[in-house]
Amino acid sequence: MSLFSRTSDQPGLHGTLRDCTPQGKGLKRLAEGDIAVIDSPDLGRREAQLLLDAKPAAVVNLAEFSTGAIPNYGPHMLLDANIPLVEAAGSELREQLRDGKKGSVTEDGEVFIGTKRAGAGTVVQREDADATFNDAQRNLVDHMEAYFGNTIEFIHSEAPLLIDGVGVPDVGDDLAGKKVLVVSPTDGHRERLDRLRNFIREYEPVIIGVSSAADTLAKMGYKPDFIVSNPEEVEADNLRSDARVILPADPDGHAPGLERIQDLGVGAMTFPSALENPTDLALLLAVFHDAQMIVTVGDRVDLDAIFAHREDATPASLLTWLKGGGRIIDSDMIESLYNVGSSRAVAWAWAILGLLVALAAIIVIVGLGGDASFTDNLIDTWNNIALTVQSWFK
Repeated sequence: MSLFSRTSDQPGLHGTLRDCTPQGKGLKRLAEGDIAVIDSPDLGRREAQLLLDAKPAAVVNLAEFSTGAIPNYGPHMLLDANIPLVEAAGSELREQLRDGKKGSVTEDGEVFIGTKRAGAGTVVQREDADATFNDAQRNLVDHMEAYFGNTIEFIHSEAPLLIDGVGVPDVGDDLAGKKVLVVSPTDGHRERLDRLRNFIREYEPVIIGVSSAADTLAKMGYKPDFIVSNPEEVEADNLRSDARVILPADPDGHAPGLERIQDLGVGAMTFPSALENPTDLALLLAVFHDAQMIVTVGDRVDLDAIFAHREDATPASLLTWLKGGGRIIDSDMIESLYNVGSSRAVAWAWAILGLLVALAAIIVIVGLGGDASFTDNLIDTWNNIALTVQSWFK
């Protein structure tokens, strides 16, 4: 490949490696001639344009530029600008990547940090990108036709639940008009929950733990008000807590794990429906009991998730999120609000502390600066200041 040239004793294209993954900050430092390392399956136009503006020497993707799930234009934009692309470089490179290190990429897709091989991927050829794009266009249409066909079937079977809340357990007014926090056992949910501690402390929301996330809540010192789960997925001590336990059940009323609840002597309610995801049940519980706001710690179901064939983005989940409408808010939005507030509060605290330290320093200097006692020196200085100020107004 002519785009890869020898610029030093080691073959390949050389430059400074920039960690442009979501965990890194290299995109802000990316400059012309650098090698950008990203982690972007199905690279879109916006991110591709940001890369193009920086004019990198090459782009290495830990994921695939196109998975075939959607017809995305990002890789074509980079290829049209004659920027070499390497994809599926994987976890080996992720573990060794350090922003700012000198590195190189060979025409075979190997990535070096210094002279050490740090990983390898596949060089993207234009004809392969075109073929993947065309296949993705056909697959997307087929997928969406099947998806919305299943959505219509689900509406037929679950219309009473979705319209009037038939089958939703009666929990009284425990949720009405209140803020509700629904925590699901997704990747990183503990860290996200930790970033919500100020929100929880300030608003004291009703907390619903879904499946094993109920155990996470208990370990972090929070007491779930509700647990929506198959009892087999939650520790016995937490099932015996003051939380009200709701068991997902089949439409015929059979609830998996009911035997465990009976063995533990715990009271529980069942939630019969065709929904398979307990998070959907937790959301509907809050929606039909008139929660004011529902904050979710979990994966949001949106159009991009459906396009990407994400496992949890089922027709049932889509309809659940649509039913909740504007009341359902992703916890990321709450986190961002509290991050801004916290930074300002810290800035004010430091400013006040600085003033107090300066004032204390002045008092010490004045008190020790005269021939009299510490107190007399302060009094004399204050009197002199007062006389000076009075003279300004005469």
